[in-house]
Amino acid sequence: MSKVFAVNAGSSSLKFKLFQLPEEKVLTDGVVERIGLEEGICTIRVDGEKISTHLPIKDHQQAVDLLLKALIKYKIVEKLEEIDACGHRVLHGGEKYSDSAIVTSEVLQDILDMKDLGPLHMPANYTGIEAFSKALPNVKHVAVYDTSFHLTMEKSTFLYALPLEYYEKYHVRRYGFHGTSHKYIAQTYTEIVGDKNKNIISLHLGNGASLCAIKNGKCINTSMGFTPLAGIMMGGRSGDIDPSIIPYLMEKTGLSAEDIIEVCNKKSGFLGISGVSSDARDIQKAVDEGNPRAILAREMYALRVIDYIGSYFVQLGSLDALVFTAGLGENDVKVRSEICELLKESLGVKLDEKLNVTTKGKRGKISAEDSKVEVWVIPTDEELMIARDTKRLLNL
Repeated sequence: MSKVFAVNAGSSSLKFKLFQLPEEKVLTDGVVERIGLEEGICTIRVDGEKISTHLPIKDHQQAVDLLLKALIKYKIVEKLEEIDACGHRVLHGGEKYSDSAIVTSEVLQDILDMKDLGPLHMPANYTGIEAFSKALPNVKHVAVYDTSFHLTMEKSTFLYALPLEYYEKYHVRRYGFHGTSHKYIAQTYTEIVGDKNKNIISLHLGNGASLCAIKNGKCINTSMGFTPLAGIMMGGRSGDIDPSIIPYLMEKTGLSAEDIIEVCNKKSGFLGISGVSSDARDIQKAVDEGNPRAILAREMYALRVIDYIGSYFVQLGSLDALVFTAGLGENDVKVRSEICELLKESLGVKLDEKLNVTTKGKRGKISAEDSKVEVWVIPTDEELMIARDTKRLLNL
């Protein structure tokens, strides 16, 4: 029996979940927020209830120390020596890491060296590992990369049609993200049907969103690209655009390239089209009220999603299942319905609307009996995947 942390460190936050393995029982979870600001918040779940503490939290080291003290205080563990390992989400593994890796000095240096590939996330990922390593010096750590699952793509798929030297010298290619989530979906669907030789499309639809074409358990294509900005439209992200739009808008608006990219990342997608919000729940409310821009945003979203489903269907050759996951995928009944309705004629996808409406935030098959393609909802669990990989690599 082992106790394993799954950790996701952001620039000003630290999410965590403590598992007891092999039972995969969650002992506690929570988040430390507003790190480095005047008032931080440390929230931890104790016996099913969230307990929050407000205080200044100057850095990630203090955040980790607070968390570990809370484990003792609330008797989640009797002593820190009970903790056997920590698994850490790391945004980028480049082309070097096709699997998770036990943290060594080389792994840590690679995270620093790859920071240009993920400047917003990689420094925070490094800091999180460093902070836990100092607080728990006798514990082994594992880096779980968001890009690893997608390294099975063929070169003809992951390359951009740019001069080849940009790939060879500067590593410009499609990497894809949400890999830990898509891997979880692939493994879980295989467990459900008892057959790994299936063709599925995993739809990770949250505020950030990506699709993944999975053949026999392996990724053959994914919608995000060199960065998480590519692919379908998202909460605040534009998804794919013509790159010539950037210099055009620079000339017309006087904004810099960095400013335009900021707009593409944070002021586009649902927010940019609807003018209402980046949150799909707010969009749905506006749709129900007849807001034309919100209605347009939802129509665009469904069309962008089926664009990818159609191309992946062709690349896969056949399709056994569509699997919805993440915030919208797991809970937004109407988004699922709108997407599947557009696939009814071309792919023979039919929902059982009663099952669709009653399947929110839980696992279930929601397709009709006569649907040519199965449709499933499978809640993702990236933290569990991190814990599983940590256990596997460390032979716990």
